[in-house]
Amino acid sequence: MKVQLQRVPEIGTVAEAAQLNLDAIWRTEPGIGGWLSTVDHKEIGLRYIVTAFAFLLAGGVEALLMRLQLSRPDVALFTPEQYDQLFSMHGVTMIFLYAMPVLSGFSNYLWPLIFGSRDMAYPRLNALSYWIYLAAGLFIYVGFAMGAGPNDGWFNYVPYASRTYNPGSGMDFYSLGMIFLGISTTVGAVNFVVTFLRTRAPGMSINRVPIFAWGTLTASAANVMVVPAVSLAFFLLWMDRQFNTHFFDVGQGGQPLLWQHLFWIFAHPWVYAIVLPAMGMVSEGLPTFCRRPLVGYTPVALSTVATMLIGFGVWVHHMFATGLPTVSLSLFSGVSIIIAVPSAVAVFAWIATIWTGRPRVTVPFLFFASTIVLFVIGGVSGFMCAVVPVDWQLTDTYFIVAHIHYVLIGINLFPVIGGIYYWFPKMTGRMLSERLGAWNFWVMFCGFNLAFFPMHLTGLWGMPRRIYTYPPGMGWTMLNLTTTLGAFVLALGILLLLLNIAISLRDGAIAGANPWDAATLEWSTTSPPPSYNFPVIPIIASRLPLWEDRLNDTASRSSLNEGYILAHGRETMAIRAVDALPDMILKMPQDSYAPFVLALGMTGGFAGLLTHRWWLAIIGGLIIFGALTAWLWPEVELGEQAEAKRG
Repeated sequence: MKVQLQRVPEIGTVAEAAQLNLDAIWRTEPGIGGWLSTVDHKEIGLRYIVTAFAFLLAGGVEALLMRLQLSRPDVALFTPEQYDQLFSMHGVTMIFLYAMPVLSGFSNYLWPLIFGSRDMAYPRLNALSYWIYLAAGLFIYVGFAMGAGPNDGWFNYVPYASRTYNPGSGMDFYSLGMIFLGISTTVGAVNFVVTFLRTRAPGMSINRVPIFAWGTLTASAANVMVVPAVSLAFFLLWMDRQFNTHFFDVGQGGQPLLWQHLFWIFAHPWVYAIVLPAMGMVSEGLPTFCRRPLVGYTPVALSTVATMLIGFGVWVHHMFATGLPTVSLSLFSGVSIIIAVPSAVAVFAWIATIWTGRPRVTVPFLFFASTIVLFVIGGVSGFMCAVVPVDWQLTDTYFIVAHIHYVLIGINLFPVIGGIYYWFPKMTGRMLSERLGAWNFWVMFCGFNLAFFPMHLTGLWGMPRRIYTYPPGMGWTMLNLTTTLGAFVLALGILLLLLNIAISLRDGAIAGANPWDAATLEWSTTSPPPSYNFPVIPIIASRLPLWEDRLNDTASRSSLNEGYILAHGRETMAIRAVDALPDMILKMPQDSYAPFVLALGMTGGFAGLLTHRWWLAIIGGLIIFGALTAWLWPEVELGEQAEAKRG
């Protein structure tokens, strides 16, 4: 990305911008070449969403197989080893390969649109994050397909994961795959932070940022800090397994508890990272259907940041049963209770928005509103586990499984599907069926609660998690059968969503630019948006630019049809971070194969490390060097070429 300071940007109207060939400058070339080289944030966002949903379906099939195994006592569909790999891959898939990437997909697609920009701050870095995510996910699943998947849960505790007790290659696939995935998460997070700070529309000061963006910003800032911790943990484990180091070997002076500290100091902020952006989607969508602004914008934004900040101090509540000193247990128990306060701010804001608005009950409204119910249930069970004596009784039981599913599915999957119904018209230009969508919601909602609420009772009645079967007469049979039936009902709801999408892509009603009469900038452009997003970069005067006339809460008005044209090649506006005054023109890069080739090189490098084929790792390194050289090579943009010809 280059910066040009000398030229004063011209201001013009949409009509004047339409005379310029912006589409020729910004569009991706058709065919496989364009598909591999594109850096368009919309293309990348959709790929993230589709890929994450593919992993969701894979994780869902794994869950259904597990539920068949547990539906009755003494079932033997799988061996203990096969079941261990099933529940481990289910957790890895849902938490790492679905929950965060699907939110990255929505943010990738929507951020430049809600910010009034032409692209993310680092388009090629954006493409790289997707290709690495895809490669890392396939890397882990190749091991699973070979019978060498992780088998120690997604938390991968040592010494169970050490070579002494786990001699296969499954832990090596997982360790290197997670380091690989961590690169994708980190570069994507950096891109989100810089995009938030620098590429908003002029006038979109820090207190006018759409509420949706605060969740992704907070999650991204956290990921930059915590992903290195888990990458270090997996690297040390790989060193222990491959080169007989002793970082986690207590017999040689190592510390198995070090793994838990490194893992959970990452994994608990990660839990908030996969719910805060989804909560931002609820905060963005509910006001649209309640016909009023979100109640308490500032408290909700501050509580989002506060939740993550406090979240850095609660990781030890996953370790209450490890024998830590009483003082530390008291401290982390107190922080785990306190974090309920900022978390509850959003819930009360949502309730107040519905109560004081005029709700229009649509399918996205149902998904967003149901999040309140599921959030409260999951939050209350989490609050219970923050109390040390209660946690001692509940830890490693199915009560914890119920809690984590209410948090991760109830506060991630339901807002995500609500987001699909809400933004599908913007992404495709067509509406999803409301009638089929209502069936989709009620089947999913009933199936989800039928599947996971009984797990609270199963856990209270003593069923441990991570067991592959159980004898009759324990009192768990009916509860497990109910859970299994609920899981299949939930799966039916997901199939109804896929059916709705397939039908609507072909025969759905034409959406128009703003079918929901929403208030934020993405609804001011066409559906789907053009390659350049906006003919002119708008100038913003309020938090809800499309509702300014009806709210009439400010004397000034946003300028959506007159703004900065920026047509000298691929360009967008950079602003000052707080007051959003124009600062400079950013020259954005062209499409490039370099991110894809770089991801291929990394894949070869990690494959070489896995198999100890050092020549393959060296070839991967050479490919990486070549891709980086091409990435950084100076280029001449289309607009500059045209100007040179005219000159």
